[in-house]
Amino acid sequence: MNKAKFTIEYDFKKVSPSLLWSFISTAPNLEEWFADRVEKQDKEFTFYWNKTPQTAHLVGSRVGVFVRFHWDEDENEKTFFELRITTSELTGATMLSVTDYADDTEMDDLRELWDNEIERLQRRLGVL
Repeated sequence: MNKAKFTIEYDFKKVSPSLLWSFISTAPNLEEWFADRVEKQDKEFTFYWNKTPQTAHLVGSRVGVFVRFHWDEDENEKTFFELRITTSELTGATMLSVTDYADDTEMDDLRELWDNEIERLQRRLGVL
């Protein structure tokens, strides 16, 4: 089944882009909001939820700007999930864009999952 690409943008108000960067790019900080446990070896990240591991490879990054991962279990090599930091030209707010892929049957659930995860990150960083 083909998956459709989608992007969701979240407002992090005046959070420092460098602080946000550390929370999307390092294993210890990803553990604080994204997964129960995160292990990193070179470009391989293993994320644990309820003691169940899922492995992803870091397939792209630019320091301070974005990280892009590909799940090992996903057979489509063109899919990824990406976390990208930008600054709003209009308001000066720090923004985090999440890009991911989902088929029609999982789109709403995946969007809700990202909303919940990003809310945890926003609470951790004092945005909410």
